[in-house]
Amino acid sequence: MKYYRIYLAIAVLVLASIACQAFTGGAENTDDTSPGTRQPTPATSENNGDSAIRSDFPMTADAYNITEAGGSLIFYTKLSLEETMQFYRDQYTSKGYTEREILTVISDGTFSMVFDGDPSGKAVVIQSVDLGNDSRTVSIRLEDV
Repeated sequence: MKYYRIYLAIAVLVLASIACQAFTGGAENTDDTSPGTRQPTPATSENNGDSAIRSDFPMTADAYNITEAGGSLIFYTKLSLEETMQFYRDQYTSKGYTEREILTVISDGTFSMVFDGDPSGKAVVIQSVDLGNDSRTVSIRLEDV
């Protein structure tokens, strides 16, 4: 139960952060020197004209409203909860990462999952919140868990 509260609090903070970005018009960050970027791979969004965001975190093909800040990647997708989770399971297990299943939490349209195996020694934390308008946010970051 202790972890559920932590993940719920993090999910609320991520949602609040994205809401703030929506009200301020968002900000582009194409700085390739941000912390956490090891091997940049270009990923772009055709839905809203974002310029290329370079990140070592994988994004869904339909990613839009993409923001990278402080080593975290946040974006929107139209994929369902199940499709989004399967995308990240496929992406990270194919790279040899291991899902820490005890930390996988699914609740009321939100999920949180953790993968071990990053060369930094930190865990990859992926969280998503259903926005209720056929879209969801996805937040990815490296963290000591």
